[in-house]
Amino acid sequence: QVQLVESGGGLVQAGGSLRLSCAASESIFSFDAMGWYRQAPGKQRELVARFTSSGSTNYADSVKGRFNISRDNAKNTMYLQMSYLKPDDTAVYYCNAATSTFRGGYDYWGQGTQVTVSS
Repeated sequence: QVQLVESGGGLVQAGGSLRLSCAASESIFSFDAMGWYRQAPGKQRELVARFTSSGSTNYADSVKGRFNISRDNAKNTMYLQMSYLKPDDTAVYYCNAATSTFRGGYDYWGQGTQVTVSS
């Protein structure tokens, strides 16, 4: 069973920065896509940033230019560097890893890490 463990969340003032980490229990080459999602209270979970199966990156419009997704294949870890944080970024952030339907169509989620941005 694949495990994804997020860390790095916390309380930060508006304009500050945080770096989230997602450590996978197996090689991230096992996955066809990996990304970060977030869910604020009373709202649906939404995509923040992700690596696609081709290796390209997608960002939500609301975080473009402020957030950067990266990964360290040797450490089986994905990161989300968040800068110029806003109160609207407050949410539980989740790591996701998925395989294509050809490879089983599996979808894995971490337990989430809370990010709170104060004004």
